[in-house]
Amino acid sequence: MSKGIIYIMTTAVPGLIKIGKTGCANFEQRMYNLEHNGYCNVTALKRSFAIEVENYDEKEALIHTIFEKSRVSDTELFALDVNIVTQLLTSFDGTIVYPKTETKADIFENAVENQKSRLIPNGTYTFKKKKKSDNRMVKATAVITNGKWKLKKGSIIGIAEDVGMPQNAKSLRLSMQYDNSGKLLEDVELGECSPSFAGAVVLNRSNNGWIDWKDKDGNSVDIYRKKNDD
Repeated sequence: MSKGIIYIMTTAVPGLIKIGKTGCANFEQRMYNLEHNGYCNVTALKRSFAIEVENYDEKEALIHTIFEKSRVSDTELFALDVNIVTQLLTSFDGTIVYPKTETKADIFENAVENQKSRLIPNGTYTFKKKKKSDNRMVKATAVITNGKWKLKKGSIIGIAEDVGMPQNAKSLRLSMQYDNSGKLLEDVELGECSPSFAGAVVLNRSNNGWIDWKDKDGNSVDIYRKKNDD
C-alpha cells in the first residue's frame, strides 16, 4: 500500500479551495511552491489541513469524485466550504501533518464551529469582558467579511494567560503587536474562525465567544446560529 499526504489549501478567492496529494517526503516543498507560485492562475494559496494516509492516490480520487459537481474544470480547485472537506478528511485513518499541534478531535470541532460561524453576517462586532485573573477590562472590536475575522487596531486584549488557552490561539498571539496595556498596535487578521477562537485570542483564555461577541444592537452572535436552527 502506498502512503502519502492529502492536503487542503485555501486561495485568494473566497470559497475556492485546492484538494491535492503529494508524497510524504515532498510535502514541505510542495507547499512552498504552491504558496509562492499559486496554481492555475489562482494566488495566495495557504495550507489549511493535511493528513498522511495509506492508499493516498485512491483516497484523493474518492474525494474528487464526491465533490465532482463543485470542481472547477479539470483542476484540483473546488468551490467548497473548506470546513466540510476538513471534517471528511479527519474521519480517515492517518497521521495529522498540518496543523501538527492539533488533534483530529480538535480540528474536527474547529471545522464544525467555523462552518457555523459563516451564519454571522458581515459587519462590526464588539467584545467586552473583565478578566477575573487580573481584574482588567478587555475591550475589542472585530470586522467580519465573508466569514473572515479582523481584530481592529486599538482593541484592548488580555495579557495574563489563563488555563485552557487553545494552542492555535496561543500561536497566533505570538505574532500580535501590543503595548503594556494590551492595546493592539495594528489590525490582526484572524482568518476564518469561530467566535470562540476570536474570543480566546482576545481574552487569552478559553471563551464562549458565541455569547461574548455582540452585534451593533447588543445581541450575542449566538442569535444567528439559533435562527438557523429554527
